[in-house]
Amino acid sequence: NLKYDMSVLANHGISLRGVVHDTMLESYCLDATASRHDMDSLAQKYLSYQPIGYAEVAGKGARQITFDQVALDQAVDYAAEDADITLRLHERLWPALAERPGPKSVYERIEIPLLPVLSRMERTGVRVDAGLLGTQSSELAETMQRLQAQAHDCAGGPFNLGSPKQIQEILYERQGLPVLAKTPKGAPSTAESVLEELAAQGHELPRLILDYRGVSKLRSTYTEKLPSLINPRTGRVHTSYHQAVAATGRLSSSDPNLQNIPVRTPEGRRIRRAFVPESGYRLMAADYSQVELRIMAHLSGDDGLRRAFAEGLDIHAATAAEVFGSAADAVTGEQRRAAKAINFGLIYGMSAWGLARQLGIDRGEAQAYVDRYFERYPGVRAFMDRTRQLAHGQGYVETVFGRRLYLPEINSRNSQRRQYAERTAINAPMQGTAADIIKRAMIAVDDWIAGEKPGVALVMQVHDELVLEVPAGEEDTVAARIRGFMAAAADLDVPLEVEIGVGGNWESAH
Repeated sequence: NLKYDMSVLANHGISLRGVVHDTMLESYCLDATASRHDMDSLAQKYLSYQPIGYAEVAGKGARQITFDQVALDQAVDYAAEDADITLRLHERLWPALAERPGPKSVYERIEIPLLPVLSRMERTGVRVDAGLLGTQSSELAETMQRLQAQAHDCAGGPFNLGSPKQIQEILYERQGLPVLAKTPKGAPSTAESVLEELAAQGHELPRLILDYRGVSKLRSTYTEKLPSLINPRTGRVHTSYHQAVAATGRLSSSDPNLQNIPVRTPEGRRIRRAFVPESGYRLMAADYSQVELRIMAHLSGDDGLRRAFAEGLDIHAATAAEVFGSAADAVTGEQRRAAKAINFGLIYGMSAWGLARQLGIDRGEAQAYVDRYFERYPGVRAFMDRTRQLAHGQGYVETVFGRRLYLPEINSRNSQRRQYAERTAINAPMQGTAADIIKRAMIAVDDWIAGEKPGVALVMQVHDELVLEVPAGEEDTVAARIRGFMAAAADLDVPLEVEIGVGGNWESAH
């Protein structure tokens, strides 16, 4: 985990250069799903060795001391062992990785070059308006009180909205709602997916409980917590990006988790208003447009999909015209919504039953939509069949750039596990290729900033989006270059399109 050491050294004015290897990333590129990639887990797996734990030298809990207080002989043993184990792991992992051209290329050309980029982004951080978050937190608290009152009224009396047991009793015993799933102990489930389904059936209380939970989570995770994460020295929040977590290659982040700020709800979008630039700067959001559908068009080779993207058509309207047999200019909003659900649903392995539930139609009608889709886009069905067959045969799938995702359950006797692995096999090449593309774009943008535009800074990466801090007055110049770097991050059979917005906060930059 050399990024950690790189950032510590940078805090003391030392710039670490010439990074060639990182055993955490070697393990991750070799097999993302086989184990955790921390040193202790890898030492046990590859060396059958249990390293000295940090708690053994520094204690834990309230009695834990900082490392500079550890006795020198203990500190030497602990630190020297870390160095020794890291070298021994490299001697095991690197030869295995070097034998696999695709994963080796991902490691050398994407993950290792990205490491210093992420270190710089973490140290730069992003400004957050604590006062605005305080106001929003008060407003969310009022919304929670209103939703709670409505839920109590609907239930016929007060209850704890955070208690699964009380919710269970009210929904299933008092209101007699249908039991759609049970817990491992056999009790009626109050899981989010179950409440979503009950709400979709038109039941009011499950919807109120879900809304309450959503607002509560926003408040506790963001409006209440973000101000406490502002660094007093920089006035910014500094997330930690994790390369070796998501199996598909996507970055994750923590403290704060930037990837999970909702964009579909008004409350979630309002939280983005609190992310602001320095005085004299603007925030720029650069987002890939429908990147996974474009990757599907490339991988499947389907003529209809490729033609739609090549001609710059609204892909959801184009799909609606194909599926519903209407002229493109006669597609209704409802038809486009259904086509969008089909386009994205098929990427994630959604069944006709899942589509029916999402669109609020019966299963037969949903199956007819799916059948017509595959009639119009036969290359997509052929790609899915081919990918499933390949996964069953070799036990893994790859992205366009050679990132490999192993599927240990692909030949499982358990049909649920096997079907989940098949859905993953179809989705992973698209999601993984999208992850590779934006990482390649980040490396190119960071290199340009270092060489030509030191006043510009990459401040966030969220899914298919890069957020930059740009000097006011330079927006057009920077936007043109950023669009160029992002569009050139992959050579696909359909063009990569990038949408760029600029504003005084993150939300207005969209």
